[in-house]
Amino acid sequence: MTKSILIVEDDTEMANLTSMLLESEGYQCQICSDGNAAIEAANALSPNLVLLDLMLSGKSGLQICKELRAFYTGAILVLTGQDNDISEVALLKAGADDYVLKPMKPHVLVARIESLFRRVTSDGQAPTDYLSISRLNIYPNERTVKLDTGEMLNLTTAEFDILLVLAQNAGSAVSRDECSKASRGIESDVYDRAIDMIISGLRKKLSNTSVGDAIIVTVRNKGYMLSKT
Repeated sequence: MTKSILIVEDDTEMANLTSMLLESEGYQCQICSDGNAAIEAANALSPNLVLLDLMLSGKSGLQICKELRAFYTGAILVLTGQDNDISEVALLKAGADDYVLKPMKPHVLVARIESLFRRVTSDGQAPTDYLSISRLNIYPNERTVKLDTGEMLNLTTAEFDILLVLAQNAGSAVSRDECSKASRGIESDVYDRAIDMIISGLRKKLSNTSVGDAIIVTVRNKGYMLSKT
């Protein structure tokens, strides 16, 4: 099935060039040039991925990202010209799964999109029905998480990927590199706070449930661990 991408970009030339690039890779693209209309467009089109420019006229990309996460569970990839820790942290807190720096290199953009889609589609291996760990029921094929109470846990793509790799190694520490490969398809570096922010988002969501955030443990100099209790 052809994957659909909503491109939210107010630079008409850039939006058209990006659409042409991605359509040449086999994706179906729609363009939204107005930040104020982005939420409505995403709700109406239900794309597999939203490619969101950070600097938009009207509503900012950061605000759009926050509002999208109120209902949208697909992947969000942000285009940004701001390469610093503050902007990275803000994007991840807002619910972005990954970001690409501008001016973007076409092959890098395509690789990041492919990486995101690989994590949300079947890899051809034998399916695993679900994992039941610490009162969490994790369904890899449906990419959903249910509490024992029946309540659904609404996670971003990156949050689900990290929770899944922690659950698959429950009781053992998972390194930041392993978490990074699971959520972003790349290794982390010593200055990369992406994984820490995704873990923080996971803990915040778990803290509002009967499970609690204490099940994700920081293991000093090793990484993170999902407790089996």
